[in-house]
Amino acid sequence: MTGHESTGQEPTGQESTCDELTGQEPHEPPSRQPPALDPARRGLAALSPRYQVVAALAVAVIGVGVGVHLLMVFLSLAPQNTVSKQHGKAVEAWVFPEFEQNWKLFAPNPLQQNIAVQVRADVRMKDGSVRTTGWTDLSAQDGAAIKGNPAPSHTQQNELRRAWDFVTATHTADNRPVGMRGALAEEYLRRIAVMRLYRTDPTSRIGVIQRVQVRSCTLNVQPPSWSGEQVPDKPVYRMLPWWTVSAVEAAGGVR
Repeated sequence: MTGHESTGQEPTGQESTCDELTGQEPHEPPSRQPPALDPARRGLAALSPRYQVVAALAVAVIGVGVGVHLLMVFLSLAPQNTVSKQHGKAVEAWVFPEFEQNWKLFAPNPLQQNIAVQVRADVRMKDGSVRTTGWTDLSAQDGAAIKGNPAPSHTQQNELRRAWDFVTATHTADNRPVGMRGALAEEYLRRIAVMRLYRTDPTSRIGVIQRVQVRSCTLNVQPPSWSGEQVPDKPVYRMLPWWTVSAVEAAGGVR
């Protein structure tokens, strides 16, 4: 037998502790709170000295990079000066083609025309016959590739457009090349046309391109309905002469 007798009752779930029996308040464990931060140490000052040095170096590198980039873009847009003449190649290598800028959007007369570059070709087939393809709209191909693409390539946006601008700037009104730059512009546009035809034109893919002809189709952008301005709505074509494709290009040298 023990010093306690069973009463036959179930425990009530309430048990007296030693503190209650002695009449003392229960002892609560000390709360663990994080040490208060020094309000004066915020931002970079809250980092350890080693991380402060790393953060300062990172900020300095970013600042220098942004400064150099802005300077290069400025020199590419500013009128010719001593610095841009002496370091022109370095400026162009930095800016082109990703960071190219122009003022056409803010010109007194912004572009108000849609210009499509189209090409057709004479293709020698396997049986020796020559077949002339229909017109392929190269600009429409670029437009389809860009539409809905959040990050279109620089080639899709500007390669064909710049090549056509190069041709129009170095040719007379009757489509004759002016000097060596005119001949270079023709070669550049011809190579782009041949490369695109070999990629997309069914007839060119099974034959060998002998020569190509390029034309532009210019259509005015119509003014809004509330405007009283009247502009022609008929397309205007500029037809370039046939260009013979070299043997290297015809053999797929520009694919």
